[in-house]
Formats: sequence, C-alpha cells, structure tokens
Amino acid sequence: MDAKMKGIVRVIPYNPEWKTEFLKIKAMIVDCAGDLIIGVEHVGSTAVEGLASKPVIDIDVVIDSYDIFPAVKDRLSEIGFEHEGNLGVEGREAFKRTSIDDFMPYHLYVCPKDGKGYLEHISFRDYLRDHPEAVKAYGELKMRLAEQFRTDITAYVNAKREFVQNVLKKINSLE
Repeated sequence: MDAKMKGIVRVIPYNPEWKTEFLKIKAMIVDCAGDLIIGVEHVGSTAVEGLASKPVIDIDVVIDSYDIFPAVKDRLSEIGFEHEGNLGVEGREAFKRTSIDDFMPYHLYVCPKDGKGYLEHISFRDYLRDHPEAVKAYGELKMRLAEQFRTDITAYVNAKREFVQNVLKKINSLE
C-alpha cells in the first residue's frame, strides 16, 4: 500500500475476490489450528455480497470457550501473529500479523462461540445478507462517511455506529 494511502479511509464497491481471499486466509488458519477451533467465519462488510467496504477482510476464528484460547494463541504466534488483547470489545481477541504475507489486508479475531463480539458479527452479517435494502442503505452511508471523514478512521467508525446499533436492535426485537 502506498504510504500516502495509509491514513485514508477508502470504501470501494463490492469485489467478489474478497470471498476468494477469505478462503485462502481461512486455509492457513485451519492448517495451523484446525484441531483446536470450531470454525473460521468471514464477517464484516466484505462478507456481504454487494456491500461497499473498506478492502479489509474481517475474520472470526471461533473457539468453544476461553479455556482453549491459550493453545490457539500459541499456535497463531508460531505462524507470525501477535495477540493485541480485546481492543475494547468484549468476547473478541484481536491478533495482528508480525510479518508481511501474500494476502490482502485483514483483521483476525479469536472469539468464543457465545461471546458478544462474535454473536454480533454473525447476526449483523446475516441480517445484511437477508436484507438487500439494508445493504444498499449501509453501502451508501459508508461511501458518504468515507468522503466526509477521509483522513479520520475513528470518526468514520463512530459515525456508522448508529446504523449498526439500529440493525442489532432490530435483530434483538425479532428474537
């Protein structure tokens, strides 16, 4: 990535290659820790067909409980991932790559199957997959916010929080 682009919020139209990139990263994770984990889920905007997104894949590595977390953390560190803590989100442990790989940019999280972070990621993704009108509205909002907050990722994330929270409220009222 061009150094000048590092601080720029960039939202682009959906790219079907994101699914392929996710599958490549998933294969690496399964190869590393498949016997310890329940699954690897493609979450976030790149997981929703037709949704404009920042070209960064969000991945949840799902574990049965925090009991298995130390072993998963050790395995991931063996292939170049560093644990960053939960970064303020309950039920989600973030990891960053310590070396360059051949994949497009991605965020990797390890989550217990009943953790709040994971459950919200999955329910939000699945709601969008089932509601094309929400995909359209969210994509338009993200494009507008990316222009408005072009050099401020924090403001961009905060500005779209209301939309996300409203969808999560709808989901909770349906259950």
